Amino acid sequence: MLDKLLVVLKDLPNELITIIIAALPVSELRGSIPIAYLTLKEPLLKTYFLSIIGNIVPVIPLLLFLRPLSEKLRHFRLWRRFFDYLFERTRKKAALVEKYEALGLILFVAIPLPVTGAWTGSIAASLFKIRFRYAFLSICLGVFIAGLIVSAVTIIGKGIFFKLFVAG
Repeated sequence: MLDKLLVVLKDLPNELITIIIAALPVSELRGSIPIAYLTLKEPLLKTYFLSIIGNIVPVIPLLLFLRPLSEKLRHFRLWRRFFDYLFERTRKKAALVEKYEALGLILFVAIPLPVTGAWTGSIAASLFKIRFRYAFLSICLGVFIAGLIVSAVTIIGKGIFFKLFVAG
């Protein structure tokens, strides 16, 4: 999927490509850091900060508008089913957030695994009614930590690949 997206975005500056990929709900910075660093050959520090920016951009609208928008759209059967599915899935994955609130939200977002991250963290914060300022700061801190982890894993992975397939 990301390879097709890169084809569509190929004429944009690498910085904007990095931000867009980081802002997407599926890839977030878990996708943008390796792509920008390994594929687009951007410096790691620049990649890290652009990915942070892109990953945080959707958080404010999600925290502010997800609950009111979902309440309005639930009047329609299709949207009600969608939001029921989304919130139930998030509720199952976000037990840490439900139990520890802001601290749990930091840890939930910081662990760079599938269905954790700023998007799901924003949904969980909305679902568990965590106050905006605590939710936003927690998600930002989690994104910073996740970015460090993904950057480290990217560097280590590149080194292992080089040793196994290039220098070997």
